[in-house]
Amino acid sequence: MSSVQRVAVLGAGSWGTTFGKVLADSGREVTLWARRAEVAESVNGAHRNPDYLPGIALPPGLRATVCAEEAMAGADAVVFAVPSQTLRANLAVWRDALPADATLISLAKGVELGSLKRMSEVITEVAGVPIERVAVLTGPNLAREIAEGQPTASVIACRDPERAVALQLACASGYFRVYTNTDVIGSELGGAGKNVIALACGIAAGMGYGDNTRASLITRGLAELARLGVALGADPLTFAGLAGLGDLVATCSSRLSRNRTFGEHLGRGATLAEAETANHGQVAEGVKSCLSICELAARHRVDVPITDGVRRVCHDGLSAAAMAKELVNREPKPE
Repeated sequence: MSSVQRVAVLGAGSWGTTFGKVLADSGREVTLWARRAEVAESVNGAHRNPDYLPGIALPPGLRATVCAEEAMAGADAVVFAVPSQTLRANLAVWRDALPADATLISLAKGVELGSLKRMSEVITEVAGVPIERVAVLTGPNLAREIAEGQPTASVIACRDPERAVALQLACASGYFRVYTNTDVIGSELGGAGKNVIALACGIAAGMGYGDNTRASLITRGLAELARLGVALGADPLTFAGLAGLGDLVATCSSRLSRNRTFGEHLGRGATLAEAETANHGQVAEGVKSCLSICELAARHRVDVPITDGVRRVCHDGLSAAAMAKELVNREPKPE
């Protein structure tokens, strides 16, 4: 594949805008699609996106539009920066405007409800493209820190190594370091599953538990994600890298993590609706992903006790205290 020079980023939330900034800072020509005209006008006029990245100056090389077809015209790569559960519907609208041979990149971290498909599978199915044209960006990607230019390492996973390298070079902004990986399955599952484990860590923090509990949840959560990944055909080593452990540590530990913060509200006794209100009306991705990941694990007969505990707290009325008691009192076994 030739180099990536023109990029369309479809989605002007915090992560879509931040990744557009990374690409523009790398010297790429970037067009950001925004759903709302006022967001596009602010990006183009004031070089700001105050709704999602207040106080962050955006580079002149990042422009915005409310027309997805305009954003994608002539693009070498198209980035999907919309929530995982809305990707299918959005892609059905965008499909006919996708440039021929453009690399399609998913920023979403989730497993689709109902179909139990990963985002790369949704893209190949809806867009009708081979898997080699699809890449995923994952890793410890807390948008605010990256937008501030703090050093960060991430992973581009793609079955086509040449496309992965082209995207890697396109992201070379001086503060955003990208590694390549051909294990799309493991990279995506690590990104989806860490949101659920972060909810568990947030629940524990809300209950007043400290670092030992969080470390235990991170470690055992990583173990259950790796078990499921191997059952799906992933490389277990992927879970020891940025797409697995790196993303998990950042999301489970940071106050910037929406999933961890949402879990804290649940740990203090809030209902799902109350936690959503406290989280400024935003539902954390892990609230939905725990359903699809548990169903996927059941289909492959993989034990995921932490993920299942989060599912029951979020959707079955299990109390945080009961979840903690069940996990601690599980049958003893070797590590």
